[in-house]
Amino acid sequence: MDLVPALREPLQQPLKSVLGPATAKVMAEHLGLHTVGDLLHHYPRRYEERGQLTHLADLPMDEHVTVVAQVAEARLHSFASPRAPRGKGQRLEVTITDGSGRLQLVFFGNGVHKPHKELLPGTRALFAGKVSVFNRRLQLAHPAYELLRSDDEDQAAETVESWAGALIPLYPATAKLESWKIAKAVQTVLPSAQEAVDPLPGALREGRGLVPLPEALLKIHRPHTKADIADARARLKWDEAFVLQVALARRRHADAQLPAVAREPRPDGLLAAFDARLPFTLTEGQRKVSREIFADLATEHPMHRLLQGEVGSGKTLVALRAMLAVVDAGGQAAMLAPTEVLAQQHHRSVVEMMGELAEGGMLGGAEHATKVVLLTGSMGAAARRRALLDLATGEAGIVIGTHALIEDKVQFHDLGLVVVDEQHRFGVEQRDALRGKGKQPPHLLVMTATPIPRTVAMTVFGDLETSVLDQLPAGRSPIASHVVPAADKPHFLARAWERVREEVGNGHQAYVVCPRIGDDADEAADAKKAAKKEASEGEADKRPPLAVLDVAEQLARGPLKGLRVEVLHGRMQPDDKDAVMRRFAAGEADVLVATTVIEVGVNVPNATVMVVMDADRFGVSQLHQLRGRVGRGSAPGLCLLVTEMPAASAARQRLDAVAATLDGFELSRIDLEQRREGDVLGQAQSGARSSLRVLAVIEDEEVIAEARREAAAVVAADPDLEHLPGLRTALDALLDEEREQYLEKG
Repeated sequence: MDLVPALREPLQQPLKSVLGPATAKVMAEHLGLHTVGDLLHHYPRRYEERGQLTHLADLPMDEHVTVVAQVAEARLHSFASPRAPRGKGQRLEVTITDGSGRLQLVFFGNGVHKPHKELLPGTRALFAGKVSVFNRRLQLAHPAYELLRSDDEDQAAETVESWAGALIPLYPATAKLESWKIAKAVQTVLPSAQEAVDPLPGALREGRGLVPLPEALLKIHRPHTKADIADARARLKWDEAFVLQVALARRRHADAQLPAVAREPRPDGLLAAFDARLPFTLTEGQRKVSREIFADLATEHPMHRLLQGEVGSGKTLVALRAMLAVVDAGGQAAMLAPTEVLAQQHHRSVVEMMGELAEGGMLGGAEHATKVVLLTGSMGAAARRRALLDLATGEAGIVIGTHALIEDKVQFHDLGLVVVDEQHRFGVEQRDALRGKGKQPPHLLVMTATPIPRTVAMTVFGDLETSVLDQLPAGRSPIASHVVPAADKPHFLARAWERVREEVGNGHQAYVVCPRIGDDADEAADAKKAAKKEASEGEADKRPPLAVLDVAEQLARGPLKGLRVEVLHGRMQPDDKDAVMRRFAAGEADVLVATTVIEVGVNVPNATVMVVMDADRFGVSQLHQLRGRVGRGSAPGLCLLVTEMPAASAARQRLDAVAATLDGFELSRIDLEQRREGDVLGQAQSGARSSLRVLAVIEDEEVIAEARREAAAVVAADPDLEHLPGLRTALDALLDEEREQYLEKG
């Protein structure tokens, strides 16, 4: 008998049947809360202590806030207004205090009457609204409020009930639904917490001294002491970490049951010949990671390995050696790249590295040679037919391509290894479609140049074993990075263009990166909209981001006049893009003005300087990736981050952090601390709400590591969780369709 449906019911009740349709609609649309269980897991952001009033002095601008304060004075003003009845308008100004500061509330028009009667001096209440400035004073216009003292007995009883205990929970709220309305709704559904099915196995919970789930839910929503909150959070963190790790452990377990062909390199084959012709020795890191990969390839279960390494650490070389080992063992290898530019770049560099070893079947090809083919959507029909034939017959041992590799027409002779470059750019369907082309599941190697802190790797890529390349190969030059404050010091920007001219004068090349392409009405409208939205961070009227086409024209006519300036962006035809990259790589262009299409994989050792315009529009990791495009040869690299943001802004601090370190892992931590946890866990990609509400990926490393160990043990003992129906229920809730896809993405 399946116990799960029976166990689900109380918390699966739709909110509209409990709270009424209007409140339920707002909760669904603005907070993504649909069921009683969703609301019970919408935890308070923080707590106000009764009697301890909020510091009004620290109110953040333009944010929705909730404050507990006392009315100091209230004044009703009349003023002339042609739109008001009888030409007289009214404005109520209420000053509230918390002992540390004062704040003005203002009510207009019809909204005056109720607060005028209720907000008398001495009245204590909760106030919620958006902080703004009027006449250089902070104010809340038309705030919602809840009285904390009342002569009305029913009202008083309800208020006491809503704010029971010594601590007042303040919930993540929206302008449409204030914190205390959420608190009242929670009060209504809180009795259902008793029905919550505990996902943690009893022995695990008791062994770690964690409170049962119903108790944790009660304590997080209605704590009496700070110890209650600590107990609840400790327990709920474990739930989040453990359920996610069980989902990943089950995926690893399922993958481990799949059969695969073991692929061992021949001692005198293609790999040995390739190693012999390398003009340098491998770093210790490259040798170690290669050993890990070869050990995986030699087993009869598919490898699932994540290879993360700094920009320029030699990941492509390590992946190529793995592909050659598979070809030696009679199989084929496919490398999947996210863009045509990158697929062509990989194809070029692999053919260059292999030399005559890539000329299988051709005159002059070496004894162990194989064919390396490229397959992209924009190839001509004849070249495409030839590539497809080489794959089907097995003549081509290595294929490099975009998602064109996944099409039904593409048949492999014996696909043994799939290498996915920049994993986060591929969806689950693409990865699985390619894996499905093997007679048995092929081995899988996922590469990323985005350094991922260990906890995120355990959480996001938890179904993959991880290898890290953290050494740069000998001969790579250091990159100096500087912030160029164009608004404060325009002469710094002029000097930046002089530096570009100097580098070109010394025989080198430069990139100029812009956030936008330009010359497109939709793009311009989107840019304007985004600028308005961002205006709160700096100037009142932030301009649209700079565009490639505009900047290229201005540079060619102005500071870089006389230099060969070319443009590269995503709206160009693939052949045109490739032609531009070839010219730039061949040294036939001095300056390439581009969008982030150059962010991954583009390799021009002669490029020594990069100028990033509107650098504040890019993320920390993205800037680090972009910077990795220079300094790839023997000459040192220079990266100039141009911004108009003021020195004190968060955006400027982010840029200072990028300029201060070349350690990608350190930058990824900074990036993570500045972003919402949900974004880190792929929610921006999957569209689902983050399942992490109390677990902080950076801070809770220990909990995540322990949960991973416990999850592996539980799944090893009971892969189908037959004896843990509560855990199965929690997994079903976590793994809705979107979440399943996100986990599959890695």
